[in-house]
Amino acid sequence: MALLPAQLLRLLRAFGVLAGVLVMVFMVARAVPGDPAVNLLGEQATEQELAALRTRLGLDLPAGQQFRTYLGEVFDGSLGHSFQSNETVTRAIGRVLPFTVELALAGVLVACLIAFPLGILAALRKDTVLDNGALVLAMVGIAVPNFWLGPLAIHLVCVRLGWLPDPGAGVLGLPSLILPSLILGTALAGKLTRMIRASLLDVVHAEFVTAARARGLPERRVFLGHVLRNSMIPVATVLGLQLAALLTGTIVTEKVFARPGLGTLMLDAIQVRDYPVVQGCVIVVAAIYVAINWAVDGLYLLLDPRGAAAEGATASGRRA
Repeated sequence: MALLPAQLLRLLRAFGVLAGVLVMVFMVARAVPGDPAVNLLGEQATEQELAALRTRLGLDLPAGQQFRTYLGEVFDGSLGHSFQSNETVTRAIGRVLPFTVELALAGVLVACLIAFPLGILAALRKDTVLDNGALVLAMVGIAVPNFWLGPLAIHLVCVRLGWLPDPGAGVLGLPSLILPSLILGTALAGKLTRMIRASLLDVVHAEFVTAARARGLPERRVFLGHVLRNSMIPVATVLGLQLAALLTGTIVTEKVFARPGLGTLMLDAIQVRDYPVVQGCVIVVAAIYVAINWAVDGLYLLLDPRGAAAEGATASGRRA
């Protein structure tokens, strides 16, 4: 199936974003003060040792030649080799990315389980005690920072009550996932609750909803088939962007709960000026954002078929 003009434009924009990221991350990584050779060998190393290491790592080459080498490593799929371990960056990221993905998905699941009931009830009971209570809970979830709530939850649940293993014990699997996913999900649930409530209130008085009621449709069918479905378009946008943010921005939560992950890998690489790992992590982050934006665009067509029909009509008019 041939790409439509709008889809082709999205594809070109995606490649443009990734190309811009390739250039920017290369420049910014080397603009950060610090010498990778000194970080690896220590300040007691001699100049001869430092020079030999810079030569081995290719840091003594001109910037243009380093960039060409970097592009070659991107296109061959290795993303370069870590200065510290000498393993490929792809392998290093592949080792920790599953932990970040499971944490992000668990956080989104917790947020949806909290936000959808609260947001729907708040919209259906507008200006009541339930509505005001849901909004207060949402504001608390947004306002309380993870770096404060995380240690507090660890002290209460793991240390005082002993319900879950201590994060420092190195236990992985479901027991180690419960608490950090609740912390992430609570913060996201606050934003999502407010968005669901606002979207439902925008749609509930729309003309097509009034027309559906006038045709005698049951209230349950009107709500599920017209109000809820059409209100999910802005919610899908927020949820998609938040999922991308969780996949790439769980550094604080990973550090607090001593979990491996993409954020932790990137932060550790920045501290020791491991350029290939930093570059690889940023490229993966950008690719995740681009992929999720594509997925959200496709979800629009499912939630609002009118958008697909309008896009098809526009393309037919251009061909004519």
